[in-house]
Amino acid sequence: MSLSVGLDVALSGLSTTAEQTAVVSRNVARANDPYATRKSANVITTANGGIRVSSVTRAANSALLEKMLSATSTSAAQKAIVEALNRLDATVADPELDTSPAAMIQKLNDAIQQYAAAPQDPLRAQSAVSAAQNLADTLNSATRTVQDTRAQADAGIADSVSRLNTLLARFETVNTEIVKGTRIGADVTDYLDQRDTLLASISEEVGVRTVSRENGDMAVFTDSGVTLFDVKARAVTFDRTLIYTPGTTGSAVYVDGVPIAGGAGVMLAHSGRLTGLSAIRDNIAVTYQNQLDEVARGLIEVFAESDQSASPSLPDAPGLFTYPGAPAMPASGTLLVGLAASIRINPSVDPSQGGSLALLRDGGMAGDPAYIYNASGGSAYADRLNQYVTGLADSRSFDPAVQLLPAGTLGSFASSSAGWLQETRKFANDSSDYADTLLQRSSEALSKETGVNIDEEMTSLLDLERSYQASTRLITTIDNMMKTLLAAAG
Repeated sequence: MSLSVGLDVALSGLSTTAEQTAVVSRNVARANDPYATRKSANVITTANGGIRVSSVTRAANSALLEKMLSATSTSAAQKAIVEALNRLDATVADPELDTSPAAMIQKLNDAIQQYAAAPQDPLRAQSAVSAAQNLADTLNSATRTVQDTRAQADAGIADSVSRLNTLLARFETVNTEIVKGTRIGADVTDYLDQRDTLLASISEEVGVRTVSRENGDMAVFTDSGVTLFDVKARAVTFDRTLIYTPGTTGSAVYVDGVPIAGGAGVMLAHSGRLTGLSAIRDNIAVTYQNQLDEVARGLIEVFAESDQSASPSLPDAPGLFTYPGAPAMPASGTLLVGLAASIRINPSVDPSQGGSLALLRDGGMAGDPAYIYNASGGSAYADRLNQYVTGLADSRSFDPAVQLLPAGTLGSFASSSAGWLQETRKFANDSSDYADTLLQRSSEALSKETGVNIDEEMTSLLDLERSYQASTRLITTIDNMMKTLLAAAG
């Protein structure tokens, strides 16, 4: 080997070592980034015996990445559901105040029994009417909580759609750089990391799957198969509904006219925050609202008044509990959407509205003398009060569409509703914990396979330092030989 060739080899060693050191330094700098992958400089031998860095590649495992993305989507969906259920649970789970609908029904039952024991006592009458008012207020308040929760879910969907559009736009920019860089042989490993980071963020909003293509290109679809990105980002659209009342139907989230969350369709995403928020807004909260509405209907039914004429001809009419619009009785066993929002005590029995407490005992709250039970007006009359107690203890029919037993006492139905909500919350919590564990394990597995190990990188730096020193010693040796030759020639 000539001295000039030897010098070229040594210089190529120095240059290559410097490039390798730069790659290792990049690894060390991003060691704490969970989405950073381990980069490696690929070294080849040149024609003259030297070396050079031919390319920089990164550690990757598409199967583990796919599992991590799936776990991210599932975890995000469950978190959204749990957060909303925690708000709904406030309507039934305050043991100190004991203000759940079931508890308030029991308090009303107790107050009426006490009134029946002394029907001439106006204080007990007032206590019974107050208990009825508190029960109506509880159902009204629970409805507001449910509808506020639905509105918050709708707002969350709007925020999620906004984030998704931003992420897809950034994904397009990064993906374009990857394709351009790959075509000219540039180092695109940092862009690939950025793209994986964006994928993880996108998967929080909606479940995804990916397809890799030529020149590092990638297409992204929802986990149900709707295209989110293919060369260009697709627009995700959503029309927000600001105010929710029982019966309000929220808008779906669309991509290219195809619904991916909310509403109905065969291409709805299976996971992600959008899926969780839609489940709350359109299913879970709606079911709970329907159960509250059935409790309200049951109350109107229990306390309804019937024609007391010798030859009854009038239909039953709302008594202690009614709802606006001078209404008829709700159909038995059939859901009337929104009833829990509008139920109230009959003004005719409320002194604050000019009513008489005695009507609770005597009947006639429906506003027609035919509905008076205590025709003689005796203050010791308790039959009607006892009928209320019996009515609360009787089994009655409920709409099976609300996902509870279709028959039972009103109190047991209200308790079942609370149990349904708490069981749904427990299941969601358990599912969320499992999803979080799965996400943690999949992230750890991916990091172990592709992430940066700081100890290994420091070892690599020491090896590179020794390589650098070997190259410098070779240069020094060649320099000394050159000096010797020049001296001999001089």
